[in-house]
Order: sequence, then C-alpha cells, then structure tokens
Amino acid sequence: MLLGALVDAGVPFDSLQKTAAALNVGAHLEMRKVSRRGLAAIKVDVITEEGQAAEAPHSHELHGHAGHSHAGDEHHEHPLAQHSHESDLMPAPHEHPAHTHAAHRSLSAIVGIIRGAALSETVKARAIRAFQLLGEAEAAIHSMPVEQVHFHEVGAVDTIVDIVCSAAGAEVLGVERWLASPLNVGSGTVVCQHGTLPVPAPATLVLLGDAPVYAAGEPMERVTPTGAALLRMLDVCYASLPTMRIAATGYGAGGRETKGQPNLLRLLVGDESPETSSAAGNESVAVIETVIDDSSPQLLGYVSELLLGAGAWDVYRATVQMKKGRAGVQLTVLCRPDLASALRDLIFRETTTIGMRWRLENKASLAREFLKVETPWGPVSIKIARWPNGEVANAAPEYEDCRAIAVRHSVPLKRVMHEAMRAYSATLLKREKL
Repeated sequence: MLLGALVDAGVPFDSLQKTAAALNVGAHLEMRKVSRRGLAAIKVDVITEEGQAAEAPHSHELHGHAGHSHAGDEHHEHPLAQHSHESDLMPAPHEHPAHTHAAHRSLSAIVGIIRGAALSETVKARAIRAFQLLGEAEAAIHSMPVEQVHFHEVGAVDTIVDIVCSAAGAEVLGVERWLASPLNVGSGTVVCQHGTLPVPAPATLVLLGDAPVYAAGEPMERVTPTGAALLRMLDVCYASLPTMRIAATGYGAGGRETKGQPNLLRLLVGDESPETSSAAGNESVAVIETVIDDSSPQLLGYVSELLLGAGAWDVYRATVQMKKGRAGVQLTVLCRPDLASALRDLIFRETTTIGMRWRLENKASLAREFLKVETPWGPVSIKIARWPNGEVANAAPEYEDCRAIAVRHSVPLKRVMHEAMRAYSATLLKREKL
C-alpha cells in the first residue's frame, strides 16, 4: 500500500523496479490501477520466483508535509508525512493462509543482502534499521537473542523488497519529515506459525511503542509488523493534519475490498513555506528537562543541533549548581507534544543522562507571517508578529537568511540585517502610498 501511494504521489515506478532488481532475491514489482469503493488507486505487488504476490489487507490514512526550518523560530517544524504498510513477516489476517515453506533467512543474512546491493547508503541504512527493529521485536517477544531470529523464506523476500523499495521511494520523494494520523490497528485474530494470535500482533505492538492507536471497522489486521517497522524506519511523528500547501496526493491500494471505508493508504505531500501564516492563540507545548554533569560542551552542542533538526522548537542550556558542589548543565527542550516521546528517546540515546522530567504547558503566541524583501545581496524573509487587531507588534529579519548572505558575500552580518529592515520599511512606506 505504501509503495502504491508513493508511485501515485509521483515516485517513478521504474526507480522502484530497479531497486527490487538490485536486491537480486528473485522478486520483482508489478503495478496496476485499481478501484477501492469507487476511489482510484495504485496497487503494487511483490512477485516472487514462484509467482506469488504479497497480499496482506490493511488500510489507513497518512498525511504530512515538507518545508523549511528557521533557526530561532518557535514554529520552525515543517515535516512531511506518511505511514503504515503490509508484510508477510507476520502473515495476513485469518482469512488468508500462512506460508508453509520450510526455508528461513537469518537477520544477518538479510542485512548482508541489503549491504551488497547497488543502492545508496541512505537507503541501505534505513532498510537495515527496519529489519533490526523487526528482529529486536521478535527477539523480545520470544525471549531469544536477536541473532537467533529467522524470517520465513518467502515472507522474507516479500518483506525485503517491501522495506528496501519503501526506503528508496522515500529517498526519491525527498521529504524532511513524516507525519501520520493515529493508527487503526484493526481487530480479530491472525494465524501464523506460532498459532492464532490477537490483532494487533505482538511484534506490531512492540514496534509501535507509544504511537496513538485505535480499532475500527470489520475484524482484520490493519497494521502489520512490517508496517510498524516502516513507521519507525521513517521516524514518523503522530499529529493532526498540519497547515501546508499540498503538492501531491497518492493512494495505495490494499489487496481487497473492505466494508465501510476504502482499503487505501493516503499520502499527502506538501510544503509549509516561510510565507505561510501562523495563527495566534493558545496551544500546548511540551517541556523536556534534564541536568547533566558529565558531558563536554561539544557533545551537548551536537545534541542540541540534533534536537532542532528533529523538530524541537527551541533548545537551550543553562549552568546549574548541583548537590555536593557539582557543576552541571540543564538541557531544556521545547517541542510539540506529539514529538516529546521521540525527542526524549534522542536525549537518552545521545547523552549520558539516565532520567529527565517532562510536562505540558500552555503557550500564548501572536499571529506570525513572513514577507520577502530584496537586499543588495539577495532576498531576506522578515518575520512579522501581529496583535489580534492586525497591527504589527514586531518585525525582524530571519537570522539564517542574513547569515547565509553574510557568509556568501563576505558582508558584516549586522549590515545585512540593517539593509533587510531598511527594505522592509521601504516596502511598508510604498504600501501606505498606494
């Protein structure tokens, strides 16, 4: 379903075909146009040497956007989105028979296949991460070392092609971030080599972690372990549809018709440009804090950059005096509530802290908009804040625009900022005369 949505949104099918061929696992892709409850969509199948197509019915909607990041701007998060997929790692719902072949592939063998393929390092890294997550989930469920996890041969082929082609399609799409709506995981049971299990499957639950989920519609498996791994692979965040300019829409079809909603995965690709206004009002903000006394300033500076790159609105550090006379650094992160979990994981992974506090607070903000002005060296965006009555409360040039010009033209930064504000004042004067 994800591959179909990617193709429908503009990813060339030929690029996915080449990716599948590069894996050299005896499988290829086939694409066709289908209709699901009257809606046109793209159906992509993984065809193995035995002529079997992967069919794991599952549906969901995804959305997202890509855009520009503004350092120092509390609203510089501009993601893109996508989500959910299907796989034969955990066989299809109980309406479909499980594979009965005896051959299996180990996790290390699958990683070797991916590393040996003629693909970009970004695609390889993403795909390997997805399989490692799958392997770790299965290992945790069955209380065994991850090295002992093996994937069913035919299911492994389907899943290898699904995951690697999804990683390749994501690279072609070139988005900055992925967002998804809450996941309809389905209900009922699924039959696999371990017997009859409840939906969502145990591996799916492990992989989804604290993602928002619900169950609706007829009993069926709507998010499989591979789908959950793809969400993790793409570092998907969960939120309502953001303010964005939609550039492309894609619909990927599942294997069959379903009652009620169409069995489709929807992908929205768009951009939140600097000119997009940010409305005034109150909203929630997540505050994450931790105190660290055994890290170098360089490390904390690096972590701050990673947090901002992952969507934090702001990151700041303050020197504090701890117990027993120890000097430490308090790291504070401000972000959207839906990003709090991912950013906490990042802090645990990248720093030496073993604990942190986080809370939700209310934030009041003025409406903001951006105006592009011309300077002698190029365009600069001016961020304008307005009172509820429409009057301008403040205006300031975007630092990153000015910094780039200063570096490129060897001009003092303060001069670039002065010229930008002079151009802004001239623009206002011209408008008043009109």
